[in-house]
Amino acid sequence: MGALGFGAATIGNLYRAVSDDTARAAVDAAWDEGIRHFDTAPHYGLGLSERRLGAALADRPRDAFTLSTKVGRWLEPSGRGGSDLETGGYDVPADLRRVWDFSADGVKRSLEASLRRLGLDRVDTVYLHDPDDHWTEALTTAYPALAELRAQGVVGRIGVGMNQWEMPAAFVRETDLDEVMLAGRYTLLEQTALDGLLELCADRGVSVVAAAVFNTGLLSRPEVADDARYNFTRAPGDRIARAREIAAVCARHGVVLPRAAIQFPLGHPAVSSVVIGCRTAGQVHDAVSWMDAPVPAELWADLRAEGLLGPEVPVPSH
Repeated sequence: MGALGFGAATIGNLYRAVSDDTARAAVDAAWDEGIRHFDTAPHYGLGLSERRLGAALADRPRDAFTLSTKVGRWLEPSGRGGSDLETGGYDVPADLRRVWDFSADGVKRSLEASLRRLGLDRVDTVYLHDPDDHWTEALTTAYPALAELRAQGVVGRIGVGMNQWEMPAAFVRETDLDEVMLAGRYTLLEQTALDGLLELCADRGVSVVAAAVFNTGLLSRPEVADDARYNFTRAPGDRIARAREIAAVCARHGVVLPRAAIQFPLGHPAVSSVVIGCRTAGQVHDAVSWMDAPVPAELWADLRAEGLLGPEVPVPSH
């Protein structure tokens, strides 16, 4: 996996709809830019993300890319109309509904359905997706099912993907995971997962994939908007104020905020890659340019000096 991966939640119509052509252009742009890892889930657009991603990759050599999806929710007909936007956050018809299931049968059924939507015979990594309220079942039935699939060679790597760090740390201690996909808890804005999870992963040889490194929007623009999102909802005032302080330091060094934010997690030795959700080809090109342009060491030093990064937080070096 390269340092930058393509997150496909946005092409599942997260928050707002995009056309099939726009979604396809985003995946094509990622490929043209050299991105070779793609991440999706049944949850994203009630399967739309998997279908679009699979269609866009259908003509690509299978051994030339890696792909991850997730289990824990499988989809069944809902028997109702309307939109999923209010309940699920995706601008798609609510003709399906998500069913939580961390049983062994549920894991296998979900993966089989994902493979059909993707049009693939295998995926490279499977994550337990958001088992926040399902710890016991995820640990005692879902994890063993994934471990068995890994032992059989059906999947290459297994992991857990969550928006918190405490439960992933428990999984790392209790199981033999390959990866943790950590969303939003190790970013330029906040590093709550540093001691409890990232150091543990480094000790255990578990790779961390950093997702939601913009905290779902707050760090995604050079200037922080008043209505910016944080953790999928409107950002509180204190978070906006801190993000603006970080942006001001970046600006003094001629660096836009998202450029520093996208590179920051890679300063920790446990973090193997960053996955960025891109809705359009233009967003892909922006993400690649932010990742490729070095951030001066003086910027990180100034963030420390102003109390915006702790002295114990590792930073990237080029």
